[in-house]
Amino acid sequence: MINRIILIGRLTRDPELRYTPNGKATCTFTLAVERPFSNQNGEKEADFIQIVTWRQLAETCANYTRKGRMVAIEGRIQVRHYTPSDSDRRVYITEVVADNVRFLDRGESTRTQEAPDNAPAEGSPVDITDDDLPF
Repeated sequence: MINRIILIGRLTRDPELRYTPNGKATCTFTLAVERPFSNQNGEKEADFIQIVTWRQLAETCANYTRKGRMVAIEGRIQVRHYTPSDSDRRVYITEVVADNVRFLDRGESTRTQEAPDNAPAEGSPVDITDDDLPF
């Protein structure tokens, strides 16, 4: 049996990072994925899919993604359920547990977070001589 999903979409809100009582990081966010067709009025529609990441990937997502960023998600669909204390009806939650997240666009603040102050500007030539090469 196979349970794999690949999605490309934009975050609808900033990711939420939490830690379990055992200290494992978990990050949740909602991904808006456009449908490949338009509705009867010619408008594009989207599905809003809950995404969950764990451990180091959770911390990476929380640190480097924000609302509006486009990402590719690879993972599996998970359905869980619970019964609220004030009801005898089961509530089902469908979400994607991501094990791979690719950042497809550069956020405005990503450049300043990743590059040190003395780094050359993006697209500018780097001065390297033969003495700088290890071979």
